Amino acid sequence: MTDYGAFATDPLFGLPLQELWFGLVFFILGMFLFLDGFDFGVGAIFATRDDDEERETLLAAIGPFWDGNEVWLVVFGGALFAAFPAVYANLFSRHYLLMFAILGALILRGLAPEMYEQRHDEAWQTWWGRAFVVGSVSAPFFLGVFAAHWLLGVESLLSLPGVVVGLAVVALTVVAGVGFLAMKTRGSLQRDVADYGPRAMAAYLALVVVTLGYLIAVRPDLGVLAPIPLALVVVSLAAAAGYLLALRGGRYTLAFGAVPVLVFAFVALVATLMFPLADPATGLTVADAIISVLPLNIMSVASALLLPLVFTYFGILYSTFSGPIETGESYS
Repeated sequence: MTDYGAFATDPLFGLPLQELWFGLVFFILGMFLFLDGFDFGVGAIFATRDDDEERETLLAAIGPFWDGNEVWLVVFGGALFAAFPAVYANLFSRHYLLMFAILGALILRGLAPEMYEQRHDEAWQTWWGRAFVVGSVSAPFFLGVFAAHWLLGVESLLSLPGVVVGLAVVALTVVAGVGFLAMKTRGSLQRDVADYGPRAMAAYLALVVVTLGYLIAVRPDLGVLAPIPLALVVVSLAAAAGYLLALRGGRYTLAFGAVPVLVFAFVALVATLMFPLADPATGLTVADAIISVLPLNIMSVASALLLPLVFTYFGILYSTFSGPIETGESYS
């Protein structure tokens, strides 16, 4: 029998690996919501465009990115399964219809642009254009419902707080989509898109306020008024103000830079309110749900080696396709 010594009995370098992996799972979820979030936002904004050239520009803006961005959701599921298998099993068994809804929306969002480009008659493109919008809006909505139900331990398909959080996530993706498209477009399209930013931000902040008010009134045990959640709310408000000021001043790269702050503050708020529970519906804590030390150490080493490669890939991808969309560029 192989003797792994302290590697099998003690956390790597004495690190709090339980808490780090809990944070990593939510960090990966935040990466998906940020990167694929602006793709969803572009899909929602697509509904406001009726000019063929403008629609092609919107599709071309996300064409190189969306399939790579979507990988983060797969990584989230893999990390949750690997580190917290009991939580993964409980969540997916309780919310399998919601999982299928998210999967169906993502399939529709991914398939629609491909089909949209296959034919250029009006009826065909109208149908697939609508399918693209539906997939782009419903995916973040159901993801928001899932996040709310995970935090609150709700077992039904839909609930009032789930719907409110779902709408908040949709609004947040529109905020992200506006910031992204404002960088990638020029002229009248850029100005039109930028005009949606303040309205989307107002909707997001209003829905967050409603959610926080509900949690304070109905679930005071979550500790919304504790220092860390309040600090995250303040950070979100500061990022929102920076986003709006940057849009108004035409500093679109700076506006888009505020988006990850908003996204990760939202995800961190969910994680903070949930901790130390990993599955509030069953009462499983992070310490109860985490795998044993040896596989946890092995996964930690593997993640430390692989994550820099993943970030390098995305750095190359985004630098290669940086800059605005040029006239004549298309999705295909």
